[in-house]
Amino acid sequence: MSIAETEAEAAVAAPDHVRPGDLTVSDGVRIHYVEAGEGAPVVLLHGYTSSCDAGFFSDGLARELARTHRVIGIDARGHGRSEKPHDPAKYGGDRMPMDVLEVLDHLGVQRAHFHGYSMGGMLVADLMARAPERFTSASFGGSGVRETDPALAETAADKDPKGHDPQQDEARAWLAARADRDDEALRCVQEGRRASPSTAPPLDLAKIEFPVQAINGEFDAPVSKTQRLAREARDFEAVILPGRGHNTITNYPYTPRLYIDALASFVRANDPA
Repeated sequence: MSIAETEAEAAVAAPDHVRPGDLTVSDGVRIHYVEAGEGAPVVLLHGYTSSCDAGFFSDGLARELARTHRVIGIDARGHGRSEKPHDPAKYGGDRMPMDVLEVLDHLGVQRAHFHGYSMGGMLVADLMARAPERFTSASFGGSGVRETDPALAETAADKDPKGHDPQQDEARAWLAARADRDDEALRCVQEGRRASPSTAPPLDLAKIEFPVQAINGEFDAPVSKTQRLAREARDFEAVILPGRGHNTITNYPYTPRLYIDALASFVRANDPA
């Protein structure tokens, strides 16, 4: 199946009545977002080189969440339908988290469930440290909070299951072929974050009072990404997707139903009273 045929078929899995929007944030970059459904807000943050369409709206995840919640998907700068400056200075480590907060302020959202995949999970961790009062719950996909102690990191790596997802390379190639990909902007994303790292305070998981979840593929270092969360967070659950790697979770047609159901169940179980 061609990329165009795959994307056309994936559109069937998108939520009904998707509401697109754009916001020019405080440094002049235009950020694209989409909404669907009504209810308590759920913010979806995609991975590096992806988009909210590719990562969440084409694989049935947003559709499932939108049955009971207000889903907000945000395209990170340099990705998807957001503006893609070819200037590393536009991608400092504080900018993507601030973009998320500015979009939520624009939409009148004070608190939300947050789910981020891969790079999106890094944003979730940054926001947990930067603005924990904005969270109802936090969920990581293909990510988590790694150990900072080298000995603990080595112990975790020894426990990671060893193996290979047979569809990993195919899914990576599918993502690389997307029409909305801008390789120069993606290079600037990496260069800008290295040159100007995030200034968020260190994340103290012991002070986090909301529930936390991590969903990782069996062959995507699930212990390395969650050992610290399991030890330090007060309310944490880990979900492992059997036989999966990193790129076969959020990309249609590879997304396992367990990923969708695990996140939807977690969000619904932790809605505000």
